[in-house]
Amino acid sequence: MTLSIDLPEPALARLRAEATRRGVSIETVIAELAQRLPDEAAGTSAPRRRLSFAGTLEAEEDFAERSEEILDELVRRAAG
Repeated sequence: MTLSIDLPEPALARLRAEATRRGVSIETVIAELAQRLPDEAAGTSAPRRRLSFAGTLEAEEDFAERSEEILDELVRRAAG
């Protein structure tokens, strides 16, 4: 399927950088991001990564369960 979209230049630059970093196409990056979106028809969301080692030295008891949320926040902060 072909889809044309207009993206803000910063978003396109991030996609290009990620595709280059991983050695894949921008289409692959977009497809993988789309697969992580919630499946509204089934009422479920994409599986979340769980870092089993996360929190082993951390004081917060739920650190491992919240690792995805914490990583997402760090990525947002780094992006500006």
